[in-house]
Amino acid sequence: MTQTRRTFLKTGAALMGALPFARALPAAAATDTLVVVSGQTINSLDLHRTGTNRASYQIAVNCYDRLVTFGAKEAPGGGLSYDYSTIEPELAESWTISEDGLTLTFTLKDATFQDGSKVTAHDVKWSFDRAVTVGGFPTTQMQAGGLVRPDQFEAVDDRTFVVKLDKPSKLSLPDLAVPVPFIINSALAKSHATEADPWAMEYLHQNTIGSGAYTVSRWTPGQQVVYERFDGWAGGPAPKVKRIILREVPSAATQRALVERGDVQVAFDIPDKDASELADSLTVFSTPIENCIHALCLNTNFAPFTDPEVRKAIACVVPYEDIFRAAAYERGAPLWGGEAGITDTAWPRKFPYVTDLEKAKAHMAASGYAEGFDVTLSISTDLATWMEPAALLIQEAVGKIGINATVEKIPGANWRTACLVEKRLAMHLENFGGWLNTPDYYFFWAYQKGHLFNSSNYYNEEVEQLTSETLHMPMDDPEYAPKIARMFEIAIEDLPRIPLYQPALNVAMNGADGYEFWFHRQLDVRTLGAAES
Repeated sequence: MTQTRRTFLKTGAALMGALPFARALPAAAATDTLVVVSGQTINSLDLHRTGTNRASYQIAVNCYDRLVTFGAKEAPGGGLSYDYSTIEPELAESWTISEDGLTLTFTLKDATFQDGSKVTAHDVKWSFDRAVTVGGFPTTQMQAGGLVRPDQFEAVDDRTFVVKLDKPSKLSLPDLAVPVPFIINSALAKSHATEADPWAMEYLHQNTIGSGAYTVSRWTPGQQVVYERFDGWAGGPAPKVKRIILREVPSAATQRALVERGDVQVAFDIPDKDASELADSLTVFSTPIENCIHALCLNTNFAPFTDPEVRKAIACVVPYEDIFRAAAYERGAPLWGGEAGITDTAWPRKFPYVTDLEKAKAHMAASGYAEGFDVTLSISTDLATWMEPAALLIQEAVGKIGINATVEKIPGANWRTACLVEKRLAMHLENFGGWLNTPDYYFFWAYQKGHLFNSSNYYNEEVEQLTSETLHMPMDDPEYAPKIARMFEIAIEDLPRIPLYQPALNVAMNGADGYEFWFHRQLDVRTLGAAES
């Protein structure tokens, strides 16, 4: 993480005048309010709902509790980051793990929901049952930790909750700290359930009914979310700020202008270019995202990309350094030019490819497409700040080996369906960051057949087996490292995903402090506070 500081601009009345939606707030509340701008759109208040986008994950983080959470650590260059190696209590007061690793027993804190009712183990049971039953991303995420069926969960009494695993897993406890297994007020949810909607998906889509640090007091889709502090929160230290207004501002230029002038206190997930240029005047955090890769993906359902020589030709012609400069402004970490030999289990890792036009031409000549071919290179308009410069450089580069690529811009609202659900894009840029910080977890999502982030439709029987074997295996097991190394060898050879670079998450602050980086790449507002002037 890199960080620079300056004396923060004073805000106050200027804040209220700059943001139309804030005018209804009492003037005296300005000191208790922080305003955040982001280009992301929150499309639901319920992470379990089908089609809920990544921007919406922050609702679960800020308005609901999980049994446990990750600790915090100092990040390189200053500031804080979550600490994957440390599990701490959130809703759970304590827990034990049986000697055989199959039974996790949690004792709950004396906690209340935001409507004043008590949180019980029965609420935890109902919430976990919901997560493993609704299907899609939430259910698959639970499966990664060995949490598969409702009969694995038991509310022994009001304060004792038990998880029974089919086999021990290094991912089970960390998987309880990700946003998905959030605890819902089950009595309130069931009062709004119907036969057609037994999990109250429609009600939770528009209402937060948790025990977390904040509740959503107002949500105007496409415009703003207003968080109000819940003073009865038992899950952690009381937040410093009563109200946080998250304003959705699609224009990166407008986001920059607002935070630069001091009209807002936080600009979240800003482009690398803006982060680079603002770093000398504002507090800017640029944190390389753990277990995350920006990649060029080649869909193996399309004939040219079933040819390994074509895939290698493209890997050898990609202008990695130019992309890192133009798309990332050299923020993050390079993922090209690595050693051929594999001696560790570090991930993300540099693949042993560099830009080598002659080698690329040789691979094309050896392929079944020596004369070249036409293809569409797809990008998302929502991610255009890095995808468009990368795509234009790739388009130019592959043209040198006879591949005529036409760049297609897909609206952000349609991108997830086209790229990840339908997996219908022949050649495309993609970004996936694994929540649980192990290479086997990344492969579980991005290299296994049918899984959401395997947008290349890649299938390799050996990778399937190795991923299954290593996913729950302790990392100190003597068999773990050799199996992971073999997975790496196959991925490097097969190249369904060509790593470009490890991206950074950029946040600019002007009048706020307390930012903490999280793997889910969403803003944890619980730690934010006003900066001293």
